[in-house]
Amino acid sequence: MREYVGTCSLCGKSIYCEDGFLNGIVLEDKELLCFECRESAKAKKPR
Repeated sequence: MREYVGTCSLCGKSIYCEDGFLNGIVLEDKELLCFECRESAKAKKPR
């Protein structure tokens, strides 16, 4: 089953819940990020 959840707050890509698994992440402020934007945000983050 594939259910639309919302759009990525950075790129606008549609995010779905597929068989109980979210194809992205929910941030503390309840915004959604797709996995691609999450990975690019992690890469840009200073350590």
